Amino acid sequence: MCRFIAYRGAPISMSKLLYEPKNSLIHQSYHAQEREEPLNGDGFGVAWYAQEIEPTPATFVSIQPAWNNRNLRNIARKIRSNCIFAHIRAASKGNVSENNCHPFDYKNLLFMHNGDIGGFREIKRTLRMNLADEIYDWIQGETDSEHFFALFLDNLLKNGGEQTSENFVATLEETLVQLKEILKKNGVNKPVLLNVAITNGEFMVATRYVSGAGARANTLYHSEGSRYDCNDGLCEMVQADPSQHAVLIVSEKLTDVKKDWQEVPVNHFVVVDENLSVSISPIKA
Repeated sequence: MCRFIAYRGAPISMSKLLYEPKNSLIHQSYHAQEREEPLNGDGFGVAWYAQEIEPTPATFVSIQPAWNNRNLRNIARKIRSNCIFAHIRAASKGNVSENNCHPFDYKNLLFMHNGDIGGFREIKRTLRMNLADEIYDWIQGETDSEHFFALFLDNLLKNGGEQTSENFVATLEETLVQLKEILKKNGVNKPVLLNVAITNGEFMVATRYVSGAGARANTLYHSEGSRYDCNDGLCEMVQADPSQHAVLIVSEKLTDVKKDWQEVPVNHFVVVDENLSVSISPIKA
């Protein structure tokens, strides 16, 4: 069911997230610690912003296992950004192909997902029929993840497209309600697990969501401080300078430093606004 990392803060080397922590995303690709199946080897993707060049993000995806990609190791040491998304895939819906690798991008937006929409194949046609032509034609892959993002984008554009964290929260709430209605209309009563993260490079919105009898939410944590730093393999969220701020949202804790990690409550949003302030609020859908 995949693992991901979302970072927003002072520019940081991508390798400090992917390679240097004890439980780095690369380590999670072959030995995840907080899911039953430890292997996430069906591809990966990284995305980052270089706002001084243009507002749309750069992305690099591959169907190779993250632990075995020489190019990723080489570029991770050379990329610094104030907003980074990274994802490793354990395929549940869709073939192993680059079109199915997260993060997905639409103009200046990024999206990634950890989880599963139960009964997706039964609702796929209905879901796609609701989409405007622009969003319908944008879809390249087969995953439930990309289709949920498409549904979100469709609702966002219908509501005027305003890019604020408040509007993203409201649109995600609307999209979750719409998804539940589509599932009900098609007689599908299966668990839905949606840990998602969305950003425009300025703010981030994430969810830890589950519905369905007996279903257990996937793990999600956040961490905040002055900066996230790694020295000689020791990584921690430093609380040194109150004028600086950095925030991480992760599927698994990257280190054993318990004070650095706060669990996101089940069925809650975590919002990192443009000023890097963090807020937690319940999902009502």
